[in-house]
Amino acid sequence: MSRQQAAQGVVLTGYTSNSAALPQPHGAAPLSRRMGQYNIQRSRPGEKPPYQRCNSQDSLDELALADYWKEVEIISGDSETQEEVQLKVADEGEQEEAWLMEAGLATLFDESAVDGEDSFVLLSTLTRTQTAAVQRRVETLKQTLRKRNKPYSVPDVRDIFKPPPQQDSKDDESASTGGSEDRKKETTSGVGNGAEPVAEAETDINLEVSFSEQALSYREGSKGLEPVQEADDGLPDFKVVRDKTGLTKVGALCGADMKKVRRLVLIEMTALFDTAAIDLKTHKPLKIKVKESGLFGVPLSTLLEQDQKRLPGARVPLIMQRLISHIEEEGLHTEGLLRVPGSSTRVKAVCQELELKFYDGLFSWETLKQHDAASLLKLFIRELPHPLLTVEYFSAFVSVLKFPTKKQQLQALNLLVLLLPEPSRDTLKALLEFLQRVIDHKDQNKMTLNNVAVVMAPNIFMFKGFRSKITEQQEFAMATGMATIVRLLIRYQNLLWTIPKFVMVQVRKQNMENQRKMNRDHAVRKLLKKMAYDREKNNEKSEKNCEAEGGFIRVQAPQFSKVSMAVQLTEELQASDILSRFLSQDSSISVKREDLCLYEIGGNIKERCLDEETYMKALLELNPSAEWVIKSIQR
Repeated sequence: MSRQQAAQGVVLTGYTSNSAALPQPHGAAPLSRRMGQYNIQRSRPGEKPPYQRCNSQDSLDELALADYWKEVEIISGDSETQEEVQLKVADEGEQEEAWLMEAGLATLFDESAVDGEDSFVLLSTLTRTQTAAVQRRVETLKQTLRKRNKPYSVPDVRDIFKPPPQQDSKDDESASTGGSEDRKKETTSGVGNGAEPVAEAETDINLEVSFSEQALSYREGSKGLEPVQEADDGLPDFKVVRDKTGLTKVGALCGADMKKVRRLVLIEMTALFDTAAIDLKTHKPLKIKVKESGLFGVPLSTLLEQDQKRLPGARVPLIMQRLISHIEEEGLHTEGLLRVPGSSTRVKAVCQELELKFYDGLFSWETLKQHDAASLLKLFIRELPHPLLTVEYFSAFVSVLKFPTKKQQLQALNLLVLLLPEPSRDTLKALLEFLQRVIDHKDQNKMTLNNVAVVMAPNIFMFKGFRSKITEQQEFAMATGMATIVRLLIRYQNLLWTIPKFVMVQVRKQNMENQRKMNRDHAVRKLLKKMAYDREKNNEKSEKNCEAEGGFIRVQAPQFSKVSMAVQLTEELQASDILSRFLSQDSSISVKREDLCLYEIGGNIKERCLDEETYMKALLELNPSAEWVIKSIQR
């Protein structure tokens, strides 16, 4: 079976109460026989198993799957009784309604919906492919309500995307980011009209142009795809095209701007799947009984609430952090780490002991063996009552392999990672970083990227209680697909936790337009309230403007003894240079360099922790009203 066939056949799966109840394809052979169909060379008694044997995609498809089926057998054998879970897809209309609500566009079908943000401000920043995605959902919802003879107030899509009905002046109109002509010019630049983004190699990830717009240009046949030189592990060496205004990583933005990011990413992800003609059905959230306390089998949100009472600000479950720390302390060189299972009897006993003693600090970590600790880590991940990748986006993750190129698969994964709830995203990041450290020691532990991906795939993609009647061909495709997705997640994790610049540009436009509307709607009241305040600040503003015009910026540091300093701008001045200068001028600072960040605050962004390679002059041109503040990073 080819890789393309495998990608098309990927389906959801899970495990149940015991090995006899493992979801078996109709008429499928036993596990051992299925492993034999791949001509696996099994080790003889006394011989070491052939750990390192997959260095290409072909070997992943054929040889390495033995480890996958062994892992499935371990998982199914260790499972406790669990009620079966039925995954349900939302009905047509219901799905579109939920999507519009999540995208912050509930007012398009419910005039009584209340949201702090203006839906039409969001709509005014969308690209043509994003606009088409919204139009499609609105029109489907409208048609569904009409078929059901239900009253509806869904506006015509042609009315939704009209320019704002009133502007104070021509100057106001030309400066507005909401005009449809401006949007058309911005979103079609370099894409969609037979033109590729300039000087972009196939291994470059362009974060400045909407991914769905890029996909549209490929679909329209603007340029044949160039063959990509693959690395030793079968995956290309993709790189992000850096921008002078700096990359924005997850965690660098405040909550208000991150909320805008998530809504825009949902629309963009949907537009990308639409452009590639990949049908995407989201599943309803699971309604199951869950444990309200403990360590294993507890929802991430509940577990983090427990942990934050003991360690404020904890973002990754403490038990998971401790297991990873123990494995690394004992050494990542252990041969077959993650692949060789621990003793099932010991693992079960340790699990029960941890439940009783972990929070009291009474557990004897020195007695825990490496393979048992690795088995406990895998157990923790797969015992989560809600999958780490979430039920809502589970099928989207699996469908990523339907995209025709690796670049598009990565773009889709990037958007899906950004859509994950914060606890899932942070936990997944910690897991992938650990897996990469395991791979970094492959010469000692014999665990290559492919080996790790194959072993971890069932633990990430299979979850308790769900069953699916699938064919044998689908089962093999599912195994290959899951392992391939985990490979992508591990290999390109630095890219996947980056917020694309085109999304950041849209966030800035929304902030600008919301600020303009607020100023316009409340001008008189604000004027009366702030006349005295404005007079007081007038001299300070003038000083700031004079500094900017003279090639200087004022950097504030209210947390530290050196409250502020003037910094002269040059073409090459980066955020890292400002931090270095600040530390060199204040010897009393005890905070580590890596715990400090230069923040961009105000103007067209709420708050953003700057990438140290940000060129300050370029960023000042993008956000001339911003203030610059050095403070400790909130981890």
